[in-house]
Amino acid sequence: MEKFSKEKIDEIAKVVGAEKIEWDTDHYRLKISSKESRRLLVLEIYPSTALGRQTGAMIVVYAGGAHLQLHNCSGFVCSEELGEVTFVSETGKQISGMVVESDAACSLYSNINRELISSDFTKFGVEVMLSGVALSLAEDILQKDESEQEE
Repeated sequence: MEKFSKEKIDEIAKVVGAEKIEWDTDHYRLKISSKESRRLLVLEIYPSTALGRQTGAMIVVYAGGAHLQLHNCSGFVCSEELGEVTFVSETGKQISGMVVESDAACSLYSNINRELISSDFTKFGVEVMLSGVALSLAEDILQKDESEQEE
């Protein structure tokens, strides 16, 4: 099944409360706004695009004064309870993640040690703990680390 099928895009749009979904040649564009926080965010999902010599999925967010990109997105997790979608990218022993929220907020966590998301968060400072907690939602969709598979 395609990672970013129309059905999956509709699921993402529902969770983040997208006002508008458009298909634009090679990507989906979702508009998310929050009157309460007076924020606007545009989420673009490229199911397959050239990323140098390889192709992969790319997630792009335009918000306020920010332009964020997550290359080689390997999967995502929708949380209706939290009103957010966590997109992840994996590279060896590190993961990166982008969390897009229904109140038009976005957080980016880059090059996080994979082991952090399954660690005891109380052993870390708040600034480190936050990334582990945020990306732990995606733990079930991450590929198993080779060292974990040997055990």
